[in-house]
Amino acid sequence: MDPKLLEKIEEEMKNINIKMGEIQGIMLPESTIEIWEKICNFQAREDDILIATYPKAGTTWMQEIVDLIMLNGDVEKSMRAPCFVKVPFIDLNAKPMKSGVDSADAMESPRIIKTHFPIQLMPPSFWEKNVKVIYVARNAKDCMVSYFYFQRMNKSLPDPGTWNEYFSAFTAGNVPWGSWFDHVIGWWKAKDEHQILYVFYEDMIEDPRREIRKISKFLGKELTEEVLDIIQHHTSFNAMKENPMTNCSILPSFVFDQSVSSFIRKGIVGDWKNHFLVTQNTIFDEEYKKRMEGSGLNFRTEL
Repeated sequence: MDPKLLEKIEEEMKNINIKMGEIQGIMLPESTIEIWEKICNFQAREDDILIATYPKAGTTWMQEIVDLIMLNGDVEKSMRAPCFVKVPFIDLNAKPMKSGVDSADAMESPRIIKTHFPIQLMPPSFWEKNVKVIYVARNAKDCMVSYFYFQRMNKSLPDPGTWNEYFSAFTAGNVPWGSWFDHVIGWWKAKDEHQILYVFYEDMIEDPRREIRKISKFLGKELTEEVLDIIQHHTSFNAMKENPMTNCSILPSFVFDQSVSSFIRKGIVGDWKNHFLVTQNTIFDEEYKKRMEGSGLNFRTEL
């Protein structure tokens, strides 16, 4: 990154007062709320591809898969820039860098764009242009654990406090981007009204090739077995953890402090068992049953 820009970012981070606000009851960074009108007026294009997720559900993984699919498996081209540059994050307004909206506006088509917004906060142009959306959903327990570690290392988000405090906050939906329950259900209900491919993180772990093939088909790409091999290998956990374009190692520690926790941490199903107390598991299972009943959604918490 440009050293002068890094200096500006460091200065900005020193003065940052991590404030959160709300839009329609959803907790969001104040910096995002500052440009809310600009976000709402964002102009999608018909050939955009949107990756939508609740935080820590496999967003970067899906970004890399989609990028490689669109590049027909050209790994060299996929290494052209870091994941957060290749795929603008429209929710983001990280001064002094360009906002996600401005970055996306400046990009040539076809664009790959990402968001963590729940369905009700999406800019309407995505539906007006009938944009293809890939939504990745991950089971709540593993999402909670991953988000806890991410909030500890991401200096632009509030400190999550202790694990016990975070467990209560996440279960109640009092975390950035709101309730996991509302998020996954909202996008699930919308999948038959729009061009939305709903993908489960656990399915991707279980059989990545099957899911890559499914995503390719959705995007109208017929890929050879050789290209599928390349994409599967390049987007494996170990490959992405070592890839400087995906592991965010180029971001300075005053942005992502990876001495606290790695950006790409474990990438498994079932890590929640190492964190949930027996009582917490009981409490969460009760809340889960109450909130998810009748939704038609089924998540696996172990494979």
